[in-house]
Amino acid sequence: MAKIIAGVTSSHVPAIGAAIDNHKTEEPYWKRVFSGFEKSKEWFAKTKPDVVIGVYNDHASAFSVEIVPTFALGCAAEFPPADEGWGPRPVPVVKGHPDLAAHIAQSVILDEFDLTVINKMEVDHGLTVPMNLVMGDPNGAWPCPVIPLAVNVVLFPPPTTHRCFMLGRAIKKAVESYPEDLRVVIFGTGGMSHQISGPRAGLINSKFDKAFLDDLVKNPKKLTKIKHVDLMREAGAEGIELVMWLIMRGALDDKVDEVYRFYTVPASNTAVGHVILENKSRKSGGKAKKAPKKAGKKKK
Repeated sequence: MAKIIAGVTSSHVPAIGAAIDNHKTEEPYWKRVFSGFEKSKEWFAKTKPDVVIGVYNDHASAFSVEIVPTFALGCAAEFPPADEGWGPRPVPVVKGHPDLAAHIAQSVILDEFDLTVINKMEVDHGLTVPMNLVMGDPNGAWPCPVIPLAVNVVLFPPPTTHRCFMLGRAIKKAVESYPEDLRVVIFGTGGMSHQISGPRAGLINSKFDKAFLDDLVKNPKKLTKIKHVDLMREAGAEGIELVMWLIMRGALDDKVDEVYRFYTVPASNTAVGHVILENKSRKSGGKAKKAPKKAGKKKK
């Protein structure tokens, strides 16, 4: 069967994409950001997942205020990069996995999560920037298929932290009921603390961010109790994007191994947070290891 083996979180700052596209990654301001993802790229290249599920939010590229689905699952064979006002990013088309996506849609909807099934969609920096950071230079093609899951965090009301966590649980169940032997990694993107407008523009709350990362690893259910107003008060208006990290965490086992963590401020006006979590069961192929037999005394 298919198995989610790991989860990854990453900010998806559009200026990071611009730095990559304009070859500015070695400039002093950006080098500290990109150097924090070198180990992540090594991990991804070594892990070689068969499929990635990318949880992100659309920035008025695929959807407008006329239609904003709460959860939209990309079931197409491919997803072209969107024109966000200055032309599409110079990155390859994102190839999907229609069979697994359709299976997830059926399973999750029958579990009473009302996903919107999307068979044609362009994807923006919310998806492709984290892919660049973790997968590295695509060199003409991304290394594996990606199933986009767009979440509304733009138009009130966004889904709750608890709802997102439980959707992750439903995705985990769906993937594990898929008959093909696939190794799946799920991305939760967006955040961390930032606000791009209003009197608090430029807000960054590192204390909250680091506590959020700690709880994401060891006590995610605590995060499912945070209300929208409290999340926005602590992390800024755009900090609401952190609900998408709960989808990733819900799709993993209760206990995980933290493989890597990186945090820096600022990138543009955003706190960049990143963590890689692996299911503990991955190391034993999903089977519990037997305790070694104790040596007994020989009978005389």
